[in-house]
Amino acid sequence: MSRAATRKDGESKATRAARAGVAVERPGGRSQRDGLLKISELARESGVSTATIKHYLREGLLPEPVKTSRNMAYYPREFVDRIKLIKQLQEERFLPLRLIKAMLEQDPERARALVELEDRILERALAGERERVSRAELEQRYGVPGAVLDRLAELGVLSPDEQGYAPLDVQIVEAIGRFRAGGYDERLGFTVYDTLRYKRLLEELAREEIAVLMERLVGRMPTESAVALIEAGIDPLHDLIAAMHRKLLLQALKRMREREG
Repeated sequence: MSRAATRKDGESKATRAARAGVAVERPGGRSQRDGLLKISELARESGVSTATIKHYLREGLLPEPVKTSRNMAYYPREFVDRIKLIKQLQEERFLPLRLIKAMLEQDPERARALVELEDRILERALAGERERVSRAELEQRYGVPGAVLDRLAELGVLSPDEQGYAPLDVQIVEAIGRFRAGGYDERLGFTVYDTLRYKRLLEELAREEIAVLMERLVGRMPTESAVALIEAGIDPLHDLIAAMHRKLLLQALKRMREREG
């Protein structure tokens, strides 16, 4: 390679570094990096390993770093928050990397807003679920046998912990107690397994509701406003579902009578 080519290559490298606010590393490790990070520094500040960062780079989850030589690269400090967001979406939302990549490519700020809104909704919901009722009190209050409570927990309908049952679990047990008091019991073939029908259908409904809410609210209003809107819609939604359920039952009975007639 000629001297001119070598000089040209050196100038090109320096120009790239200057444009990115990076000085080529000097002997002794001294440089002016204007806040850019080495991969070891990025790993330490973002709480992941260098291997994880390299994996994210290979998967296209991170833009290419600023390279000042074949073996030296620097990373913008913004990568710290991006890596933390990726880990949060991966570990707390269980999203695959390909989906995270698509979200970040489409709108990184919207992805952050999505996480923030979900966190706030969960915080509000869990705050109301901290109170606990003991198993003995639940059995006595609603007349539901312990074996029934055990089976409901096995089916995932109830989620007790060592402190007892949360308010939503108590509401479920109360409803089942009313069913049993009204004659819906094992003698007529009604068992806890009947709850699975509703659990299965409502799980699908819940997934669709969350998807719709996130699609329509995230990025369109402040997080607090979105949380308030969702909370304001809970009671009307319950009333709507109850009324539609009753109407559909009546329609099904009418169709049955028409077929029999």
